[in-house]
Amino acid sequence: MSIKRNRWFGDRAGGVQMEYVILAVLVAAAVVVAVVVFSRSIAKMFLTAGESTTLQHTKAQANLNKRRTELDKDRKDADKYHDQMHK
Repeated sequence: MSIKRNRWFGDRAGGVQMEYVILAVLVAAAVVVAVVVFSRSIAKMFLTAGESTTLQHTKAQANLNKRRTELDKDRKDADKYHDQMHK
């Protein structure tokens, strides 16, 4: 009886399991992309915070200013690419 039922309705257990595998792969890929994209800026933020709490204020201020300059440059580059894509 169950063989006829499976033929009629189809066995979906493998399909559902495959959907979960695909979702897990997509989540893992998103995590890898997030780590690659944000690792540099997060590391610099922790470096600046660590220096500012250990009485290295001038070095922390210099790193903060450098990071702000880099972020402004990255923002300008992103704006340029955005404008090129939406012409």
